[in-house]
Amino acid sequence: MSVNSQLRTLDIDIPAKPDTLVRLSLLMADEDINLQGIAELVESDMALAASVMKAVNSSLYGLKGRVQSVQQAVTYLGTREIAGITFEMGLRAAFPPAPELEPIWQRASQRGLVMGRLAQALGLDAWAAHSAGLFEECGKAVLFRHAPNHYRSMLRAVDNDAELCELERAGFGVSHDALGAALCESWGLGPQAVASVRHHVEAQRTHELTGVAQVKRPTVALSVVVHSMLNQPEEVDDVTAVVAPPADLDTTLVLRAARRIEQQLQAATDHGR
Repeated sequence: MSVNSQLRTLDIDIPAKPDTLVRLSLLMADEDINLQGIAELVESDMALAASVMKAVNSSLYGLKGRVQSVQQAVTYLGTREIAGITFEMGLRAAFPPAPELEPIWQRASQRGLVMGRLAQALGLDAWAAHSAGLFEECGKAVLFRHAPNHYRSMLRAVDNDAELCELERAGFGVSHDALGAALCESWGLGPQAVASVRHHVEAQRTHELTGVAQVKRPTVALSVVVHSMLNQPEEVDDVTAVVAPPADLDTTLVLRAARRIEQQLQAATDHGR
C-alpha cells in the first residue's frame, strides 16, 4: 500500500520494511504455515534468535523448564508471537538507538502481547490486534528520527498523547498517529491494525469510536481497553462498558478475558521478582 500523498510533501521518511520481515510475511502468508521454515529464518538472524529465546524463557510464559532450541520456541510461542517479536525487532532496527525511544519499545512489546491475547480470547483477529498494539506509538519514532532535538523537546513538554498530537501538527503538519498508520500501510499490515493506529489517540481520549468503520471497531476498542488495563486498571470496567457495545463486543466476555490476562501478568510479575 502506498503512503498517504500528504505525508510525502512533508519530507518525513517512512522506513522501509526490513528484509527479515518480508521473508517472514511470505512464510506466514502460506496456507500451510511451515514452522520449520520460520524456525530456520529465526535461526539465521542471531539477534532475532536471542530475542525469541529470551521471550519464551521469560516469566510471562510460566514454563517449568527452559526451552533450549529455536525450534521448540517457535512451536511453543506460535506464529503470532514469533511475528510480534520479529516486527518489534524490525521496528527497533529501523530507527537509531536513543534513550527517548526505549520506553516506546517497552510499551509496544507489552501492549502488543496483551492486545493479541485479548483478541485471541474473544475469537477476533489476534495478529491484527497484536500488530496494532506493537505499532501504536511507532509514529513517534518516525518524528524523532526526522527531528530529534525538536521532537525531544515536544516529548518533554506534554503529559499525554492528545497534547503531543497538537504540538506535532503545529510543528510538523502531521501527528504520530497518522504517521504510524502510514508506516503500518507501507509495511503491509492489515486494515484493522492501520485503523487502530490511526484512531487510537482520539479513541483512548474520548472512549468513542465515531469515524471508525464498523468492521475495524473491535481492534480499536481493544486498544482502548488495553490502554486502561496498563495505565488505569481501576477504570477498566467503566471503559469497557462504554467501548465494547459500539464494537459489537460482549462487555462481560471482554471483562472476563481482561481480568484473566491481568492475573497472568501479575503472576508473571510476581514470579519474576
